[in-house]
Amino acid sequence: MHINFAMWRKASWQLIKMDDKKEWDSLDVVSKWLIATRSAVTLVTVYSCVIAGLLAWRDGNFSWIPFLILTLGLFIAHGTNNILNDYTDFSRGLDTDNYFRAQYGVHPLVQGFFTKPQQIRWFLVSGTLATLAGIYALFATNFHPVVIGLFAFGAVTLLAYTYPFKYWGLGELAIFLIWGPILVGGVYLVMALIKGGDLSNIWNVVLAGVPYGLGVASINIGKHIDKLDDDKKRGVGTFPVRVGEAFARRVDQVALILIYAVIAYLVFVPRYFTPVMLIVFLAFKDALTAIKWLNKPRPAGPPEGYPAWPTWFSAICFVHNRQFGGWLILGLIVDTLLHVIPFTADLIARYWPPM
Repeated sequence: MHINFAMWRKASWQLIKMDDKKEWDSLDVVSKWLIATRSAVTLVTVYSCVIAGLLAWRDGNFSWIPFLILTLGLFIAHGTNNILNDYTDFSRGLDTDNYFRAQYGVHPLVQGFFTKPQQIRWFLVSGTLATLAGIYALFATNFHPVVIGLFAFGAVTLLAYTYPFKYWGLGELAIFLIWGPILVGGVYLVMALIKGGDLSNIWNVVLAGVPYGLGVASINIGKHIDKLDDDKKRGVGTFPVRVGEAFARRVDQVALILIYAVIAYLVFVPRYFTPVMLIVFLAFKDALTAIKWLNKPRPAGPPEGYPAWPTWFSAICFVHNRQFGGWLILGLIVDTLLHVIPFTADLIARYWPPM
């Protein structure tokens, strides 16, 4: 076994399919963890933390050590949830008979790459590392009540998302809240408390987390529409199962539209952002494509040459979120620089003051 940096990069950017156990066994520990936790998806956590970090820098609340510890800890926590998700669904007999989850990426339990005890050990190690980051946040903020609440909420959600939240049709809402206002607002809050900085912008920061949270939730709603029939057969009461496929498609379309409406609001109403943030509208073409796909039910089979089956709505929403997330980060970098460079900060104060 040798360290495979190329696989680290690949697994961090795309879902990996692999059927050969010998190939799996030859991978280093980090490569296995990145593949098993579907890090191409868990990368959304890093995006949320980067958004919070940029907003904290803009407001003078940024510090590198807290940012890196929180980002790494939350990234590992997301991976820990995916490990538990696979373990729970496999133990309940869901991830069998070519179930949707086993079709689009490596599922170590289904494919015999891991035993159940091995999966639990990976869960415990990952969970411990994530918990240590949370403990750091608690001590660094002198056990601030809000931080205690966020820590408790995160722990409960990590353990209860797969069952029972997802079965109650609450998983999609939890995903929106966590990867949007809670993660962005929470990471910002912790850094501001550690820095002893100003919290006057906290509610604008929370609102600024909404668009990215909606983008992540749109992928999840799309995925649950894609596997609606399988979930119905197995008694998994996701949001699309509860409300029906057609209504779920409409909700996903509204989520995609609201992403851009909230950005426009933050630019033109409180003027929390400068107009440079309108750069995110360069991803609107992909949003329109996703909205167009969502106008019609999922096809029964893949069109000729379609490479990403069985994902359909989740695939196009994933493509959109990657584009939107990239433009969002770029816009935030430029917007932040405009606020922290004295000359441009003076111009903003004169020509685009907060309302």
